[in-house]
Amino acid sequence: MGSFVLLIVLVFFYSQNNSIKTSKYNAFNFLPMNLFEQFQRLANAYFLFLLFLQLIPQIASLAWYTTVMPLMVVLSITAVKDAIDDLKRHHNDNQVNNRSVMVLMNGRMVTEKWMDIQVGDIIKLENNQAVTADILLLSSSEPYSLTYIETAELDGETNLKVKQAISVTSEMEDNLKLLSAFDGEVRCESPNNKLDRFTGVLTYRGEDYILDHDRLILRGCVIRNTDWCYGLVIFTGPDTKLMQNSGKSTFKRTHIDHLMNVLVLWIFLFLGSMCFILAIGHCIWENKKGYYFQDFLPWKEYVSSSVVSATLIFWSYFIILNTMVPISLYVSVEIIRLGNSFYINWDQKMFYEPKNTPARARTTTLNEELGQVTYVFSDKTGTLTQNIMIFNKCSINGKFYGDVYDKNGQRVDVSEKTEKVDFSYNKLADPKFSFYDKTLVEAVKRGDRWVHLFFLSLSLCHTVIPEEKVEGELVYQAQSPDEGALVTAARNFGFVFRSRTSETIMVVEMGETKIYQLLAILDFSNVRKRMSVIVRTPEDRVMLFCKGADTILCQLLHPSCRSLKEVTMDHLDDFASDGLRTLMVAYRELDNAFFQNWSLKHNEAYLSLEDRENKISLVYEEIEKDLMLLGATAIEDKLQDGVPETIFTLNKAKIKVWVLTGDKQETAVNIAYACNIFHDEMDGIFIVEGKDNETVQQELRSARDQMKPGCLLESDPINSYLATKPKMPFRIPEEVPNGTYGLVISGYSLAHALEGNLQLDLLRTACMCKGVICCRMTPLQKAQVVELVKRYKKVVTLAIGDGANDVSMIKAAHIGVGISGQEGMQAMLNSDYAFSQFHYLQRLLFIHGRWSYNRMCKFLSYFFYKNFAFTLVHFWYAFYSGFSAQTVYDTWFITFYNLVYTSLPVLGLSLFDQDVNETWSLRFPELYEPGQHNLYFNKKEFVKCLVHGIYSSLVLFFIPMGAIYNSVRSDGKEISDYQSFSVIVQTSLLCAVTAQIALETTYWTMISHIFTWGSLGFYFCILFFLYSDGLCLMFPNVFQFLGVARNTLNLPQMWLSVILSMVLCILPVIGYQFLKPLFWPVSVDKIIDRIHHCMRHPLPPPIRTKLKHPSSRRSAYAFSHKQGFGALITSGKTLKTKLPKKK
Repeated sequence: MGSFVLLIVLVFFYSQNNSIKTSKYNAFNFLPMNLFEQFQRLANAYFLFLLFLQLIPQIASLAWYTTVMPLMVVLSITAVKDAIDDLKRHHNDNQVNNRSVMVLMNGRMVTEKWMDIQVGDIIKLENNQAVTADILLLSSSEPYSLTYIETAELDGETNLKVKQAISVTSEMEDNLKLLSAFDGEVRCESPNNKLDRFTGVLTYRGEDYILDHDRLILRGCVIRNTDWCYGLVIFTGPDTKLMQNSGKSTFKRTHIDHLMNVLVLWIFLFLGSMCFILAIGHCIWENKKGYYFQDFLPWKEYVSSSVVSATLIFWSYFIILNTMVPISLYVSVEIIRLGNSFYINWDQKMFYEPKNTPARARTTTLNEELGQVTYVFSDKTGTLTQNIMIFNKCSINGKFYGDVYDKNGQRVDVSEKTEKVDFSYNKLADPKFSFYDKTLVEAVKRGDRWVHLFFLSLSLCHTVIPEEKVEGELVYQAQSPDEGALVTAARNFGFVFRSRTSETIMVVEMGETKIYQLLAILDFSNVRKRMSVIVRTPEDRVMLFCKGADTILCQLLHPSCRSLKEVTMDHLDDFASDGLRTLMVAYRELDNAFFQNWSLKHNEAYLSLEDRENKISLVYEEIEKDLMLLGATAIEDKLQDGVPETIFTLNKAKIKVWVLTGDKQETAVNIAYACNIFHDEMDGIFIVEGKDNETVQQELRSARDQMKPGCLLESDPINSYLATKPKMPFRIPEEVPNGTYGLVISGYSLAHALEGNLQLDLLRTACMCKGVICCRMTPLQKAQVVELVKRYKKVVTLAIGDGANDVSMIKAAHIGVGISGQEGMQAMLNSDYAFSQFHYLQRLLFIHGRWSYNRMCKFLSYFFYKNFAFTLVHFWYAFYSGFSAQTVYDTWFITFYNLVYTSLPVLGLSLFDQDVNETWSLRFPELYEPGQHNLYFNKKEFVKCLVHGIYSSLVLFFIPMGAIYNSVRSDGKEISDYQSFSVIVQTSLLCAVTAQIALETTYWTMISHIFTWGSLGFYFCILFFLYSDGLCLMFPNVFQFLGVARNTLNLPQMWLSVILSMVLCILPVIGYQFLKPLFWPVSVDKIIDRIHHCMRHPLPPPIRTKLKHPSSRRSAYAFSHKQGFGALITSGKTLKTKLPKKK
């Protein structure tokens, strides 16, 4: 290692280097692991077993290669697909592991790859550089070794955090000699996933120094506003807190895959039962007849009795009837999933032009699951919002600013074509800032006293730290993005916050530089919900400027502001109805003697050792009163395009949306209202903020009792069910509340609620709510909430996010969606589907997901039906063939039935069918509901397929048999031979299943016609070819049906049999489809009827009006969840001695 540092980490196992691994396989374990995963499909194991049976010559009724080749194809296709997916993960891992970083080695800095960094190394990080590993901060370029970091990858927040090195190491600065000689010893906790906690001790020069979270910089952070810093590597690779929170990669399989395993087991038992019946029949037949016909039908030498013969026949029939679950089923499923994945990749309406980013299906195995989602778990920052704060509107001295009007005085919506305000008069203006109401600039230019005072307050009342490396190019580092937006707005309107020291603030007012003496900063706290600054102006006036939540500031205003307050509150209502984040701005001019007296009280409270916080708060209240109202601001936490409409549409489809965010409560709730997750007409919003198990349980149960009175009683059905302590896994039924409610719970309360005895209380309460907001969450807690719903609700879950803090949630959900947003690429790289905008979720679920689900269900129903009808004919034929394991069909027909004759029609159905087009799919989200309840393919539907297949096999066997039994041709020759019968049965079968698929198809394309009717025509072409004289004479042992096609197809009995069989097979289907909507209607049938009515009588497009709700004002004061930089500023620690460079 580069430095002589002894680092003792109290952990049993830790990684030797800093490499990370998100891939599942390597060159050595790929084959065994992948085969193990594939053989978890019961059908694959079944076919392997079947292959072994076919290798036994005594029972091999079909050649072994008929099974081994399709099985190899299926395994190979799946393996190649999995390998390609994993190679992409390897590529992404290599990109991260091969990044470079400066490491101290032998007294000098050398460049090393990230993956070669080890615990105990000292590394150098520079401004805007990502942090390599979890490091202990030793020193930095900033005063007092402060380091500013952005934690968006960890918690989704773009506001800056401050870390500070301990004084004993900060003295080393960037002196490589001192850093190389550093021989401290660190003892710390073992690797864990707690992002906000760290405990350790540094022993250096015989002294012990306590280490906490403020000394540690975590992997995933980005260094900001700091030229350089040095750090000691504490945790590397998988041990870092980022990777500890990323969760494990799991092999995701759909609900239909799990159902298929159960159905294959059922079919296996059914198949065994049939083989057992046929084996008994064979034993009886051999005893009664076969024994006496040994001269004509001699027993093989290894057959000693009818029982032995019956045993062998059992396995022979097992092989013949294996087409109950043909291997081609799984080939077709993979092709269908691949095709529907391409539709997602090719969807131009999910292509995001600004970033040139298409939608990506990063897996092909989960498409139909997209049509079954019931719960959506979404991150907030960067997923619902753009992570951009914009100064949108304001109210100053009772006048509303921000709306745009045309020449006729009519209000118009802002668009790209709307003319922006010209800020060219201000050389220090931010060119990226946009505003559209020219009247505000005119008020500034004409010197409106209240407008000037308003913007002056915004330029002074904050804890923003400016950075001006090049003169005139200002960059604001704000702990809250809202605060940065307000200071930027003041800057553009002519009140430029230029620089600060611990005692002064420099503001350029309309081109004139003024220095304000900073007397005090009354910083924000969660209780106060406001902040104030006290300054002495150049005119020697003492002024207090305050901004905060309107609910708080209204109580602190001077009585003379009553009428202005009412007007401003009306404006706040307008702001809130537009989903904007609001705060009030006020000021107070202080008497000099009063301030001096207050300052003494403030110092006394600040130095107090007992009840310090409470005393400071009381002193603050003494001066923050009788304020004069200046106005209010409205910040737009800019939502992604179409988010409210998307949430509304999801709710119409009965999809519940939960927001799981690391952000603070008030911001998350405000976004919930803006996004339509919460709305003003709700019957109640429950806030759970208990600090212990008992309080949290009481709050959860109280909320549940209000939503469903009596649900806490022992007589409640669910309580009675849970009292029996059912064995895992069990499902908690849905509970219907007496209204619409919302739930808000913080991460601290959630930590208690996720414990064993409170989990069900949390789940039952949350699932009764229309919307749920979980805030201040760790990444692991996000995954735990998803796992909780998965475990007890047995529904399909989808998680969507854009940051590394969302990775564990994305991996935990049935479906993970990554958004390529502001917070890096980690979420996208670990997702199943990826795109750039949240509103694309509508198309992913309601079009691609619903169509994929519908198509897969139709495919499975039809596939099982056609193979039951095909296979069970053998069963009936056994009773007429002495149970001899003879097949009904020609061997070539058996080979081609699933491979050629019926493969394309069912693929056409599964790739192109649509019940309604995409416009109606989006307009009627209620169509999505059947997938959530899995109505289209389940055990009940499977039994229907089986019954229909049994019925069809009876028709297909006995109708042709009756038609040709003892029949003769017109020339007197008999036609009741085995080969003629075989051709009639197989032709009737193909015509029947083709008619069946024609009935199932609701959306005909040219390809559908070619696949469906072309396959039937191809059958007749192949029939004449395989039964031609030439082939039969050249290969008599292989092609034995000489001239049968020509002789059979011209028989009237044959066509009568085909038509009658086809009609009888499809008649029950037509009757069921006609009677079902009349006697057993479901909601979807009614919606389809409405769509058909609308298609015949088009309705005008709906006119959307924007409703305003005066009661909806929600203050969202622009503050950080933590205390601001106030203490740092007044201490002077942020003061830089470097002067900006001149351009």
